[in-house]
Amino acid sequence: SPGSTGWASIAVTTILIRTVTIPLLVNQLKSTMKLNAMRPEIEAINMEMRNSMDPQSMLEGKRKLGELFTKRGVNPLTPLKGLFIQGPIFMSFFFAIQNMVEKVPSLKGGGAYWFTDLTTPDELYILPVLTSVTFLATVELNMQEGMEGNPMLQTMKKFSRILALMTIPFTMHFPKAIFCYWVTANLFSLGYGFALRKTAVRYFLNLPEVVPQPEAAQVSTFNLFEAPKPVSAVDTPTGNNGDSPTGDNGDSPTAANGSEQSNAELSDRVVFLEKKIAELERRAKARGESQE
Repeated sequence: SPGSTGWASIAVTTILIRTVTIPLLVNQLKSTMKLNAMRPEIEAINMEMRNSMDPQSMLEGKRKLGELFTKRGVNPLTPLKGLFIQGPIFMSFFFAIQNMVEKVPSLKGGGAYWFTDLTTPDELYILPVLTSVTFLATVELNMQEGMEGNPMLQTMKKFSRILALMTIPFTMHFPKAIFCYWVTANLFSLGYGFALRKTAVRYFLNLPEVVPQPEAAQVSTFNLFEAPKPVSAVDTPTGNNGDSPTGDNGDSPTAANGSEQSNAELSDRVVFLEKKIAELERRAKARGESQE
């Protein structure tokens, strides 16, 4: 009966349901990895759209993005598939266990160790803390799967870390039966994440090996009235006469790269300014013709 081994019944049911969802989770992971691989192309198209003042170019950029997503078989909402898959399962379990707590008296003795009564909160707060810790471990170890190099990854991790810490005060008054589900689900997610790190498992699931990618460069927005910011050169060791050890009179590859970057930024702003002036001239000319 669910009362005598209530905690075990909840744990086994959780594992079975989560196992059934593995194919959906793997499919979501593949789609996320595809979307992450497309990021350089998406950023290139977005850059073209930002640097263009022509509405037709904006429409052309949107068309290119649509064709790119269609060609790869993904969409911008792909990373949210996991939420759509696990969200309904979580809510169903939560309300089902709440209903059992109220209507199954045998759950009062269905626990073990210090949580023998599954219908009452954990007065020692061990289960809420264990839930928070296992969720935090899942965030740290599993969240980057398929999102290596994605600039949104750190933001998502920070939000999830805060959510893990807030779990304790917001759930400490929940019955112990619910924590039996949460802790089991978190441990299952940890095991799933560790399994995906194995080469044999990735080969069996037809998942590519993880290749570390550099963090995406931050794209600064253009300000018409702001002067280009100078790029500070990295300090290099100097000799007695102020020259660099290489004998290049203080010029280093790092400083040269900084100069090239500054020149490229200035060139981009000049081109953008020329387009802006041309657009204003066309509008003024059109306004003058309409008044005549």
